[in-house]
Amino acid sequence: MATEPSVERSEEIAAHRRPHPRHPSTREYVRIAIVLGVVTAAEVAIYYIEALEGLLIPLLFLFSFVKFSLVVLWFMHLKFDSRTYSRFFLMGLAGAVTLYLIVLLTFRTFSN
Repeated sequence: MATEPSVERSEEIAAHRRPHPRHPSTREYVRIAIVLGVVTAAEVAIYYIEALEGLLIPLLFLFSFVKFSLVVLWFMHLKFDSRTYSRFFLMGLAGAVTLYLIVLLTFRTFSN
């Protein structure tokens, strides 16, 4: 006696057959790696430029944010995965940044 697959099973099969979003090619990975190398070189360079001494920390934070974003979006594939994964990742990141700021405030890092 042959039974028909349930409606849920049919929807599951249809969802599995839908085309997946395009993942980056090798060329795109190499391009991102070059950008990361250039940003790293800029980080090292600004450390040795005395005129930028007052802006050193904000610039390093900016560069590290750019590098972090590129690595997370491209190499960890969050740009191509479900938004649910991105939300969980961002919640964890927000918690880490909050904890980091609390520790800095506890040690009075921002007071002169």
